[in-house]
Amino acid sequence: MKCKGYLAIAAFIAVMSSCGDSAPEGDKATIQEQQATAEAQGTQFTVDTADSRIRFVGHGVGKNHPGKFKLSSGTVAVANNQITGGSFTIDIKSMDLEQKGGMFDSKLRPHLMSGDFFDANKFGTAKFDITSVQPYTPNSTDTSIVDGANFRISGNFTLRDVTKNISFPARVDLDGNTLKAKSNFDIDRTQWEMRYGNDKTLGDKFISEKVNIELDLQAKKQ
Repeated sequence: MKCKGYLAIAAFIAVMSSCGDSAPEGDKATIQEQQATAEAQGTQFTVDTADSRIRFVGHGVGKNHPGKFKLSSGTVAVANNQITGGSFTIDIKSMDLEQKGGMFDSKLRPHLMSGDFFDANKFGTAKFDITSVQPYTPNSTDTSIVDGANFRISGNFTLRDVTKNISFPARVDLDGNTLKAKSNFDIDRTQWEMRYGNDKTLGDKFISEKVNIELDLQAKKQ
C-alpha cells in the first residue's frame, strides 16, 4: 500500500510539472500587413496605466518564462457605445519577469533586453494603433477562450520598428465612465524579426516562435 501511495504521489507531481511547463494556449491572432489607422472619434477614455497590464509567456522545451509590461500611455475613443479608435504605447524596459532571482535576473532578463530579442536600448517602446473594431459572435468554427468575447479588435502593432496588423477577439465592457477590455491570444514573434533560438535542430535549446499575450486594460472617461 505504501508503494502504491508513493507511486500515486509521484504521478501527481509529474502531471503537475508537465502542466506547469506546457505552453498556454490563446486565440490565434490573424497577422497581416499594416492597415490604415481608424479615425478616433467621440469621447476620449484614458488608459489607467496602474490598473492595466500586458502579460506574456515565451516558452521552450520544458520551460515557460512569463512576464509583464507596463503601458506608458494609451487612449480609446468611443462613440455610440462603440470603440472608434485608440492608441497604446508599451514601455519595453518595464519588463518584469515573474520568475525571480538567480539566472532570471542576471541572465534571462538582460538577454531578452538585448538585440537577440527586444533590443530595448534601440527600441524602448512598442505601439498598438487600432485600425478597426467589429462585433464578434462565436460559432462552431470560430470560438474564443475569452469568456464573453464580443468584439474583434484589429490594430497595427509596431515592435523593433516592424509594423504588422494583428486581429483578435476581446471582451469589451463599457459602464458609464469606465471601459474594460480583456483578450488572450498567440502571435508569431518571427513576424517582427525576432528569430533567436527558433530552430528545432537546437533540441532542448529551442525557443518557440509562439508567444502568448494576455491583455487586461482599463480606461476612464476624460
